[in-house]
Amino acid sequence: MNFFNIVAILITLSAVFGYINYRFIKLPTTIGIMLISILMSLGMVILGHFGKIGLDIEQQWINIIKNIDFNKTLMLGMLSFLLFAGALHVDLNELMKQKWVVLIYATMGVILSTFLVGTLIYLVSGYLLGLNLKFIYCLLFGALISPTDPISVLGILKEAGAPKSLEVKIAGESLFNDGIGVVVFITIWEIVFGGHEFSTGGVISLFIEETIGGIAIGMLTGWIAYKLLKSIDNYQVEILITLALVTGGYALALAVKSSGLIAIVVAGLLIGNQGREFAMSDKTRQNLDTFWELTDEILNSLLFVLIGIELLIIPLSFKYLFAGIIAILIVLFSRAVSIGAPQFLLTFGKKFDYKSLKIMTWGGLRGGISVAMAISLPAGVERDIIITMTYIVVVFSILAQGLTMKYVVARY
Repeated sequence: MNFFNIVAILITLSAVFGYINYRFIKLPTTIGIMLISILMSLGMVILGHFGKIGLDIEQQWINIIKNIDFNKTLMLGMLSFLLFAGALHVDLNELMKQKWVVLIYATMGVILSTFLVGTLIYLVSGYLLGLNLKFIYCLLFGALISPTDPISVLGILKEAGAPKSLEVKIAGESLFNDGIGVVVFITIWEIVFGGHEFSTGGVISLFIEETIGGIAIGMLTGWIAYKLLKSIDNYQVEILITLALVTGGYALALAVKSSGLIAIVVAGLLIGNQGREFAMSDKTRQNLDTFWELTDEILNSLLFVLIGIELLIIPLSFKYLFAGIIAILIVLFSRAVSIGAPQFLLTFGKKFDYKSLKIMTWGGLRGGISVAMAISLPAGVERDIIITMTYIVVVFSILAQGLTMKYVVARY
């Protein structure tokens, strides 16, 4: 099946599921679309057990899904646009007030969570389930599941009504920790599959190259775009400039082996604050916001349809499903510790804010980035186990945590 037909199917499904959700189910758009997509996938699996017709339908859908490289579609396609759209609406002044909190959560928090999740999964999978996952594979799972997904988090925060300071803290952390999480994941991946020996110097060098390089490229490309925006007043051209910033900035960061994710977040913050205030007329600002909000909604819908239909190629067995359920508890516990420990250090001697910890723990949603990293692993039993656990954690995160987030926030 060619690329156009695949895109046509995904857009059509997004539109149909979006209509059904808005008309009848009335859940938040992305959550409703993903739920319907999962139910459709389950229906295909059930049909597959009832004769040739059902099996043919299921197999046709599996063939379509296998033609979609989820990892490349998200990591080299959608993600740069989604991150830029999210960063545009984060208040940089408020973010700077929380800069040390966000920095510690996005770095120390992700690393701590990676090792905590990896260790607990290793113990549980080996001693309780008999899956015998090697520790390094458990660390890979810890690395890919620890970053909170900015796409899921930002969408839920819009509707939850969280206090501004807490919203900025959660949004800022989620925008940066996925970039850090990808760096940690790539480092472990290279040790497992790339034949590289672990060395502290190598890890630090990779971290600096990816992170500092990403920040530098984001600031450079964002500054160039800002100057161009400031020199003209034509919203069509200015929207094109932001599109060039997203695609060109991301490609440039990847070309010099820096984090494209961090580069786009930094550029988005610059344009969304300095650019919005000093380089745009009211008409441009309004049209730019409308364009990127619409882009965000459309790509989010496509992403959550993709997450839903990926169920058809998830390896399912009782042990894997049970491992996924246990992984939910481990990930939530590790999230609480990785947020609580830095929070305790930052507020040492002051009253500990348990309510904030509860919201940040429950609001640490996982999404497409985790699924994309899991799918990027080479084929094997370990990959099957990790993909299943990842998918179960992500679905629980978006459906259960996402749908109840506003009630948790309401009790803040």
